Amino acid sequence: MTERHQVVVNDEDQYSLLPFDRQPPDGWRATGFTGGRQECLDHIDQIWTDMRPRSVRLRQDADGGAR
Repeated sequence: MTERHQVVVNDEDQYSLLPFDRQPPDGWRATGFTGGRQECLDHIDQIWTDMRPRSVRLRQDADGGAR
């Protein structure tokens, strides 16, 4: 049997996965995507295209672009 996982995200738009039966730790929330480990990792690869934390992206955008 394949263990189910869930994709979680924090306030900095950084993604991870947890076993389905675990509550996300403080500062993290479930995205609603669940599946097998590899399926969740593939989903994260598709949606997490900018690895910079949200605060860095916002600061760099305000400064006129990445440095």
